[in-house]
Amino acid sequence: MYQSADWVVQAVMICLALASLATWTVLIAKTLELARIGRELQLAREVLEVSGSLDAADTQSVLLRPGLARSMLDAARTELTLSADAQGHDGTKERLGSRLERIELGTSRRLRSGVGLLASIGAVAPFVGLFGTVWGIMNSFVGIAASNTTNLAVVAPGIAEALLATAMGLVAAIPAVVIYNHFSRRLLTLRALGGDISASVQQIVSRDLDCGRALSRAAR
Repeated sequence: MYQSADWVVQAVMICLALASLATWTVLIAKTLELARIGRELQLAREVLEVSGSLDAADTQSVLLRPGLARSMLDAARTELTLSADAQGHDGTKERLGSRLERIELGTSRRLRSGVGLLASIGAVAPFVGLFGTVWGIMNSFVGIAASNTTNLAVVAPGIAEALLATAMGLVAAIPAVVIYNHFSRRLLTLRALGGDISASVQQIVSRDLDCGRALSRAAR
């Protein structure tokens, strides 16, 4: 049916096949990536929850890979150093919260890379397939007029080739939508873990400031 189809319908089928390939590629790549990052965030949350101070967190940070948790700890150290001469702690905590929020948002953007492609495929693929079908059926009607017959044996092959484009559009779109929804839920879970880590870092810094440990560290 592909070989007998019009070149426009063939081009539509090729595009849909490539879109389907992209969908499954994103599924494999993002599944491995998000699983690794999920393990790292879970470990980081466990490490920070038992750290009573920033020094203790720094000691335990050797267990952490470079990533969200280390970036937040670095941001905390940087803000404490820059705010060593500040009067009061409220401004320091507010600035630190802003730093951590920007780091968290940047990480979320990186994690979403590639997922938007699935949404585009899920939204566009059915219409691309429908375009191929409409084009193919138009050609079939032209063929009917040229042959001056409505015999089903003459009409059916062209219509079947056209409908194949719609079928391929659905084959590309349905998995893309399902996979996109799966990754959206997974990203929400990872974002919650990132929020827990941010809260843990802020709690550690607040505890150090209230106990005077941050000021002594800055003095050293």
